Amino acid sequence: MKSYRFYSFLLFLCLIIGWEFAASSMSELVLPAPSVVLVVLWEGLTTGYLLPHIYRTTLEVCLGLFFGTALGLLTGILMGEVDFLRRILLPYVIASQAVPKLALAPLFILWFGFGMTSKVVITALICFFPLLENTITSIQQTESNKKELFRVLDATRWQTLIHLKIPAGLPGIMAGFRVAVVLAIVGAVVGEFIGGSEGLGAMIVASQGMMDTPLMFAVLILLTALGMILYEFVNIIEKWFLRPYTKEKKR
Repeated sequence: MKSYRFYSFLLFLCLIIGWEFAASSMSELVLPAPSVVLVVLWEGLTTGYLLPHIYRTTLEVCLGLFFGTALGLLTGILMGEVDFLRRILLPYVIASQAVPKLALAPLFILWFGFGMTSKVVITALICFFPLLENTITSIQQTESNKKELFRVLDATRWQTLIHLKIPAGLPGIMAGFRVAVVLAIVGAVVGEFIGGSEGLGAMIVASQGMMDTPLMFAVLILLTALGMILYEFVNIIEKWFLRPYTKEKKR
């Protein structure tokens, strides 16, 4: 494991050095050097200029992720468990996801205003489908011999769902959650692109208008860091949830 981390860090250093050399032969407007970007990033953090925007985007991402994944999980459990409901609702769910969210963003801003609500709605809608799809698939793919065992033990449908299907489907459900976390960043930034004066997405639009490419790269680094932190947080939650089942498998 340590060797893989070393090689990964070595690759990172090579990319940074290559970026520095490439930037030295180009205009700062086209490709700023990482040393320049880091100075801008440090100044933005230490002066507090970027902090309100980081807070705003993080809050939008967390709220959208919470509502989107909660709705996706509950709807996925219902549609995975009730075949009749799944056949009725699935075409409409797919249709809602087929429409590009960038095209819907102006409509949401018209309905919910330029405040945080529209960004949270866009983020929730983007996070909804990955968890819904993975939850439905995970519940339906429960091993038939285990379901038969629960029938023999005269377990109710509710008991089978709670004690068998959901625990057995946790790896797939958490995989959908990991995808939703990454997409949540996209949702919040898309909403801020269309209409917003605060947030890291709005900062990208502002830096483009000011022709401030180093600031744009600094904001992109912050968005990348935010996405990676949330992804690792989900990994920790996943390991905590799956710990009892991995122990059982080892036995």
